[in-house]
Amino acid sequence: MSNHIGDPGHGHSPAAWTAVIIMLVAITIGTTAFFLDLAWLVWASAVLVLVGAIVGWAMSKAGYGVGGAKYTPREH
Repeated sequence: MSNHIGDPGHGHSPAAWTAVIIMLVAITIGTTAFFLDLAWLVWASAVLVLVGAIVGWAMSKAGYGVGGAKYTPREH
């Protein structure tokens, strides 16, 4: 039996998953670009990491974060 009192949700929300996927793709691109010595692509991927954070924040504010109006938690 799980205790839902004080359970923060651990980020299992569409907003969190979207942000993490965008950031993982950006880090993968940045790492590859660093290996290939493509400085402009390293910086572009750094910007994409910031975009991922902003998208996650915006989705959370739109109700897709933990506790948001458009988010329904699922039992594990």
